[in-house]
Amino acid sequence: MTHHDAERLAGKRAAVMIGPLFEDVEAIYPYYRLEEAGATVGLIGIDGGEAVKGKKGIELTTDQAAADLVPDDLDVLVIAGGYGPDKLRTDEGVKALVRGLHEQGKAIGFICHAGWVPISAGIVEGRRVTSVPAIADDLRNAGAEWEDSEVVVDGNLVSSRRPPDLPAFMRALIGVAVEAAEPVTAN
Repeated sequence: MTHHDAERLAGKRAAVMIGPLFEDVEAIYPYYRLEEAGATVGLIGIDGGEAVKGKKGIELTTDQAAADLVPDDLDVLVIAGGYGPDKLRTDEGVKALVRGLHEQGKAIGFICHAGWVPISAGIVEGRRVTSVPAIADDLRNAGAEWEDSEVVVDGNLVSSRRPPDLPAFMRALIGVAVEAAEPVTAN
């Protein structure tokens, strides 16, 4: 790997969003992959400075509440799956941040059950997505076109099904984040 590849997100601000009983690896893996790519990475949740326990017992402390951030504060967002999204989706601050990032075309990644958050934020209608099959109906009912794929990229939205998809998920998300940041130049 060249140094250039390692620093693809240098100067970018990223966050991993977690809720109670998040899927541990879906928070940890993206966190370090984003950091490895050169981004400044934070953990966000419903409250800031809160110790949040994962399904497998890892405890992570959020840096900030989603409600305390504005879309301009971030370039990339990853929403971890597990049971956390069921709680996250009820928070107005979470929904407002996700909607705002989406309106600005920022890269948003969601995996497993995390699709519940963009559903509640109202941003999946007419978009191609994937998720853990258990919530396929929820995504379809929200107007999304669901497919069973390792990773689905539709514009700024990047989605995957479950932990084994993480390598493909993060490769795609980092690629989208790099593209979103590059000014579009006319030929």
